[in-house]
Amino acid sequence: MLKIGIVGIGFMGMIHYLAYQRIENVKVVALCESFFKERLNGDWTGIKGNFGPAGTKMDLTGVATYESLQDMLKDPNVDVVDICLPPAAHAENTIAALEAGKNVFCEKPISLKVDQGVAMVEAAKKSGKLLMIGHVLPFFDAFNFIYDAVQTGKYGKCLGGNFLRVISDPTWLKNFYSMDGSGGPMLDLHVHDAHFIRTVFGMPKAVQSVGRCRGDVPEYFNTQFLYDDPDLVVTATSGCIMQQSRPFTFSYEVHFEKATVFTDCFNQVPVTVLHADGTIEKPEFPAGDDVTPFVNELTEARNCFLAGQPSKMLDGVLARDALTLCHKEIEAVNTRKQVEI
Repeated sequence: MLKIGIVGIGFMGMIHYLAYQRIENVKVVALCESFFKERLNGDWTGIKGNFGPAGTKMDLTGVATYESLQDMLKDPNVDVVDICLPPAAHAENTIAALEAGKNVFCEKPISLKVDQGVAMVEAAKKSGKLLMIGHVLPFFDAFNFIYDAVQTGKYGKCLGGNFLRVISDPTWLKNFYSMDGSGGPMLDLHVHDAHFIRTVFGMPKAVQSVGRCRGDVPEYFNTQFLYDDPDLVVTATSGCIMQQSRPFTFSYEVHFEKATVFTDCFNQVPVTVLHADGTIEKPEFPAGDDVTPFVNELTEARNCFLAGQPSKMLDGVLARDALTLCHKEIEAVNTRKQVEI
């Protein structure tokens, strides 16, 4: 039985808690919340998010509650600390948990600053504990389909693709366009695709990015990821637009030697495979809800924690590299120059 202590009972903390309830051989044994202290008594009605279930009353019978992470870290019953705090707090709390001898699962992005991400990876290595970062994108059916196709080679060599992820301006979020707050669209939104690109195609040698900025924070941008292989063409577009009528949207088109795969949630286009022989396939996926990808993600984490092995999709090194890519893209947008990785 893997015993979890969740730090930060906001929207993502609630989603993780709900996901763990669906996973065998896992139990949430502790919660830590220092700001909304009523949530330690089970009053989660004030929790809101842009997807998924609304907050409600929770029965926390048998769950230890803490107002301080340091107190939770003294609990010998906690095997894994699951950090769902704002990104600016990730590094300090992750390193503290690792140094206390706990394995760590931390929400994305790994941190807001590259040197902090590096320090987190080094702390895990020094402690001998596992660090996994909650980049959930590969656990959505549409993206897991691409990941699997690349890994198995069932459509031949992957030749790259284009990824799009756009939202209307999140005017309700404070400090969204701050590199010390949310990190803007680059670190809060595009980091999903940066991580997926790094995981699937490897680390590029350079990036070329253009975009609009608010101050020095990119607001809307386009990036080409450059590789040694001239046949590998990978691009991404992400950011915010001012029209509030535009809902969250993502799409991709990925090219293989023997097929092209695409999807577009904005236009309600399901995952579609265009085969080289002219046939069209629309794969079917198991029914699920908004929590299902997180169940898949945390099941992967459970398996790796119990086996003592890093995850091929959640490893801290991949998350550190995704953060590095984002900062290189920011540099490219601001300088209008190609930036080496």
